[in-house]
Order: sequence, then structure tokens, then C-alpha cells
Amino acid sequence: MTLVRALWAYRGFILGSVKREFQSRYQNSVLGAAWTVLNPLAMIVVYTVIFSQVMQARLPGATGGFAYSIYLCAGVLTWQLFSEITTRAQGVFIENAGLLKKLNFPRISLPVTVVTNALLNFAIVFSLLTLFLLLTGNFPGWPFLALVPVIGILAMFAIGLGITLGILNVFFRDVGQVFGIFLQFWFWLTPIVYPRSILPARVVDWLWINPMAPLIGAAQDVLVHAQWPHWLSLLPPLVVAMLLCALGWRLFRRHSAELVDEL
Repeated sequence: MTLVRALWAYRGFILGSVKREFQSRYQNSVLGAAWTVLNPLAMIVVYTVIFSQVMQARLPGATGGFAYSIYLCAGVLTWQLFSEITTRAQGVFIENAGLLKKLNFPRISLPVTVVTNALLNFAIVFSLLTLFLLLTGNFPGWPFLALVPVIGILAMFAIGLGITLGILNVFFRDVGQVFGIFLQFWFWLTPIVYPRSILPARVVDWLWINPMAPLIGAAQDVLVHAQWPHWLSLLPPLVVAMLLCALGWRLFRRHSAELVDEL
């Protein structure tokens, strides 16, 4: 409750930071915030035109002409949310070293700002995908609601991992560099671009060690096949997410006082 009260007391600071970061991203650009819409819109158009119309790519088990495009968008957008939170969170204390040295505020506000910004960006991009699904007659119906807990678990997993890496990165600067490389391998080891059905059985058997595989798969099942997720498959990533949040919070409380000295 102390943490909640502290965050509530500094809600103005958090919201102001979110607003400043959003504005600074498009500062001095001619189209400004319109790029928030244009970038993901371009991605959806490219995936749709290239894979559905030019390459005539088909997804095993799906009959719709846009199935592979939706599969790609569902996987890439949810991965981008995870990637944005973890990448930003692992460097958030170093990036805000000057602020931490000059002002006294709850330092946990910084990761909260990262998550809020990432969810805001995701909401804008995902709204465009939802509009595309509606216009093309591919909206999944009630299973769409299942994305709320799926994205919730993904965000929890990402922030737990991000805070843990963020604390370690202050004391061991190689952590950020190594994670950037690891993230690239992680992307291709997760069935995002390719369906898991093309993988050899012995590889599929080992996907359980990848917490992102069931989360991405759940989003793709909902959006491509209009199916409710296999809830039991989300239990391992939920447990890992809770453990990482507990570990990140423990590290944060233990080393919070040392952060400023180390930065």
C-alpha cells in the first residue's frame, strides 16, 4: 500500500513524464503525432499487400486471405510491446541519472512511466489493427476480450524482467548490451513470423521454456482463429511473471539507495 500511495501522490509527475516523452518523440517533425498512426498503418499495409496479395502466403489451418497478415501483425505487435518495455526499463535508471541526482521522488515512478508509455503506444497501434479486422470482416468476436488478461500477463512479465535488468545494468553495464543481442535471438526462437506447426516435434516440446511462446500464441489464436486461449498454457508465463516482479522489487528495494552513487 505504501508503494501505491507513493505512486498516487506522484501521479502528476508520472503523467507529466509520459506526456513529455510522447511529445519529444515527434518534436520538430512536420507531421508530429500523426507518425504514431502512420508507422503502424504502414506496417499493416505492407504485411497485407506483400504477404497476402504479392506472395499469396497462406497460413496452415486458416482459410482467410488475410490470415497470414493478421498472424504476423498479432505476433509482431505483441512482441513490440514486450520489447519496448524491457528495452526501455533496462536502461531507464541510467538514462535518468541526472534526474535521480537532482530530485527526490519515488524511483519506481520511472519504470511505471515506461510501462504507461508502452501501453499507450500499443493501444494506438492495436486500435488500427482492430479497425482493419472490422473492415475486412475478420473481427474475432467475444474471444477478443481474452486479449486483456493476455496483454496483462505479458506486461507483467516484461516489467518484472525490465526492472530486474535495469537494476543489474546500473552495476554491470554489459547487461544492456547482452540483452539487446539476446532479444534478437529470442524473437526468432518464438513462433511469430512462422507457425509452430512447421517446427519439428522435438523443438515444439521445448517451447515450454519460452514464456513468450504461449503469450504470442494466445494473441494469434484469438485474432486469427477467433479461439479462446488455452488458459492452462498461460499459467507458466504468469508464474514466471510474478516471480520476476518479486525479484525485481526485491532488487530495487535492496539497491535503491545505491543507485545514485553508482550512476
